[in-house]
Order: sequence, then C-alpha cells, then structure tokens
Amino acid sequence: MDNQHQFPNQQQQPPYQQQAYYQPHYVQGQRPPKPNNHLAWAILSTIFCCLPLGIVSIVYSSKVDGLYNAGDIAGAYNAASKASNYALWGTIIGFICILCGICVGGL
Repeated sequence: MDNQHQFPNQQQQPPYQQQAYYQPHYVQGQRPPKPNNHLAWAILSTIFCCLPLGIVSIVYSSKVDGLYNAGDIAGAYNAASKASNYALWGTIIGFICILCGICVGGL
C-alpha cells in the first residue's frame, strides 16, 4: 500500500517540470515605467511640516526626471525612494512638533 495520497484536483509534477519564475526583462529600447517623483508631497511637507527635510525631499524629487531621461533607471528609482523617505520623515516630525506645541503652549 502506498503512503502517498493524491487529491483529485491536485496534480503532482516532477521537480524538473515545475514552473520557473524569472525576473522581468525589457526589450532593447523599452524602459520600465518612470518612478513617481513625489514632488507634490515634498512641497506640502516643506510648507506645512518640516522645512529642512522638505527641502532635501524637493531636491531629490527634482532629480528623478533628469536621471530617468538620461537612462539612469536605478538612480531615478533611488532618488524617488529618498524623496519619499525625506518627505515622510518631514511630515512625521512636523506633526510631532505641532502636537507638542498644542500640548505645551496651547495654540
């Protein structure tokens, strides 16, 4: 008697016939989509939350389009990630400062 049970809807494939998963590749002349530069979030973070981190976020977000158009796809995604991170931290720090101001000084 065989100890392996096979369910009716389940098919077993030998290891050499299992599906392989590959990274997507792009054809010559075709580029991945342009990353979001988060410029609007960077500007709002600068105006309403934290000026120093917002300015750094604006600088990185303004680099995204130029790097992408120059063909530096990895650099464009890196700049977009940094712009997003600085805008996020600027927003968080700004809200913390506003809450501390409300608690301590009472706006």
